Amino acid sequence: MSAEKIHYLEDLQVGQRFVSGSYTVTLAEIIEFATRFDPQPFHLNEAAARASLFGGLAASGWHTASITMRLNVTGGLPVAGGIIGAGGEIAWPRPTRPGDTLHVESEILDIKPSKSRPDRGMVTIRSETRIQSGDVVQVLTAKLVVPRRG
Repeated sequence: MSAEKIHYLEDLQVGQRFVSGSYTVTLAEIIEFATRFDPQPFHLNEAAARASLFGGLAASGWHTASITMRLNVTGGLPVAGGIIGAGGEIAWPRPTRPGDTLHVESEILDIKPSKSRPDRGMVTIRSETRIQSGDVVQVLTAKLVVPRRG
């Protein structure tokens, strides 16, 4: 995590926003990730990808999700105790392509202190992963477990 302030439940407010650093995706990374975890032709082969729904090579949505997580963990979402998910919903409105530079913009949607566990609460956050043009390639709405100050 970066040197910026780490946020506990008490530090967060509905509407609060966070922006990550950026990360550029390479063709080699897309193929390597797909080879290991999502070996579909439109992630592995340019010609096959051109003939697909994507019209060109596209990163796996799970690759985009992995990059999003890294960007959030390395400073884009500075919550105490780490980013601990308790569920969520994900969408990929457009593909991530080789050469795209991603960053994540997150907003706190809801904060609920736990009634049964006074040391924590549940925070609902919406994270949009955007490329250099500003277009959204992933939307993640997630519930996170966030600790209170000890």
